This record gives sequence, structure tokens and C-alpha cells, in this order.
Amino acid sequence: MTTSTDLSAHSRPLRFGVAPNHVLVTGATGFIGRQLVRALRADGHTVSVWARDPKAAGNKLGAGVRCVDRLEELPATPAVDVVVNLAGAPIFGPRWTAARQAALLRSREGTTNTLVEWIGSLATKPALLLSGSAIGYYGVQRQDDPQALTEASPPQAEFMSELCRRWEASADAATRHGVRVVCMRFGVVFGRSGGSLPKLLLPVRLGLGGPMGGGRQVLSWIHERDVLRAMAHVWAVAMTPGSPTPTQAQVYNFTAPGALTQAAFARTAAEVLHRPSLLPTPGWPVRLALGEQSDLLLEGQRVAPAHLLQTGFRFDFPDAKGALKDLC
Repeated sequence: MTTSTDLSAHSRPLRFGVAPNHVLVTGATGFIGRQLVRALRADGHTVSVWARDPKAAGNKLGAGVRCVDRLEELPATPAVDVVVNLAGAPIFGPRWTAARQAALLRSREGTTNTLVEWIGSLATKPALLLSGSAIGYYGVQRQDDPQALTEASPPQAEFMSELCRRWEASADAATRHGVRVVCMRFGVVFGRSGGSLPKLLLPVRLGLGGPMGGGRQVLSWIHERDVLRAMAHVWAVAMTPGSPTPTQAQVYNFTAPGALTQAAFARTAAEVLHRPSLLPTPGWPVRLALGEQSDLLLEGQRVAPAHLLQTGFRFDFPDAKGALKDLC
């Protein structure tokens, strides 16, 4: 198994499929989207992007990427072979008022509905839709619960869970058009310059990185490199020659095997950064500031990548210490 001390972990080229394809990406200017576009182009694929501001997206993504604000602007030839749907407004932000919840639903369920309707209108359909989701699908797990949540675990009756359920249902509708659909339930993505890690590390860098809200909640995470590698993996699995087209979406948890408590994360980060990990953060100020959104920080989930492992995926960064050493 490759470790984070193996320099080849970043130098190995990523292979998405066995031949060049025309790939449509939504959410391409986001933290993961930008890296995906670079990796796809490096692998020889033609990339188109659906964006609200095509000019700004083009400036961020560089020459050679076609950016449109209307799907109808995409030419019929070459047909789109694969769609990667990463669009969605940031979950962290303003409190989850009714208006904010509606905006989050529009940015995920609404965008995916529009995408699937467009797919249905095409004479030549894409072969594959990789659609984003999140481990928030599983709702809140009781602290100290040793049970690992897998792709078979049910959702709960709370907003984040319902958001993910509806988001996935929208993507699943593409199967009615003969498209293979994969829903990717992302954990907390650790990256150098984006995602949640810089915010999680800030109190540690300041010497204030003790446990938050007791620290027993479990953090399920994944290294940014393994996100891209897992996308390439599920792409290959879904497009295995001779395999029948599934009649419902296939689901994968994008989380590393090494889930750990928030307190253990704080200790590990402090060790890697050579900082103290002393002052705990009580949970009540976080709940006061964020409301229901605070569950994302104070209530954990022990989510296992069961389907990835069952289909032969091997992580470059299976444990948090190795991932943090690489990223920090």
C-alpha cells in the first residue's frame, strides 16, 4: 500500500477510462472541480463546463475548456460521454433558515433536475453520470457509537439528510434514460488550499486546538488526491465492458478507512504542526452561532468506504497522520 512518504503518490498520472472522452463538469470552479478539470485534461479528455459565469470560469480554468451558461449551447458533436456533477452552494455559511435551506436545495436538487432533463433531450446520451452527494445523507450518529455506517445505512429525518437524499434521487432519474449513475458521498475533504482543512487547522496553528464540544464525535475525511483517484476508480468500475446498465444509482462513500474522533484529530494535527493541543472549545457557542448547522461539527459520523474497498480501491492516504503530513 502506498504511503504518504512515497513521492510517487502525487506523480502517478490519473487515468479516467480507457480512451479520451468529452466530459461535462458542473461545479468546475470549486475546490475539487478545478483539480478534476486539470486531471481530465492531463489525461487527454475534452472538457466542457456548465457555469453561471462562463467568462469567470474560463479565466479560472484556462484556455481549452469550453464554458457555457446554458446546456443548450453545447454542440451535438462531439457528444458528451461522461457528466461529473459537483455543483452546489457551500453548506457552511449563513444559518439554515427556511430561505437558506431552499437555496441549498435549488443549488443541488434543482441543478441536477435541470441536468437530467437536458440529458433526456439528447439524441445521444452520456454513458455515465458521476454525481456529488455527502455523508450528511446518514444524519447524526450518536457519539461513542462504534457501528460503521456503510452505503446501506438509511437516512434520517433532518435537513442535511433530506438534502442529500433528494439530491441523489434527482441524479438517479438519469437511469431512466439508460445512463449509468454513480452517487459519490463525500466526507470532509482534506486539501492544501481549499475545503475544510485550513479552517480546522487554524486553531491548532494558533495553539488553541483542543477538543471541540467534548471531542468524542467522529470525523470521516478523505485526502484530496484520493478523491480524484476514487472518481477514476468508480468511473472504471461503472464502465466495465460487458456489465449491464444498472437500473438505479450506485453509491460510494468517499471517506478514508481511518476515521477518528475530533479529539484524536486535534492531537494528530498538533503533533504534525508541532503545536500544543490544550484549550478545549465548548459546544454551546458553536450551536448558538450556527444552529442546526453546528451538527456538522459537533455530531460525528463513522462512515466506512465499504463499496470502494469491495471493488478493489486502495487509498494512498488511509490514515489522518499520513494525510496531514503530506498536506502540511
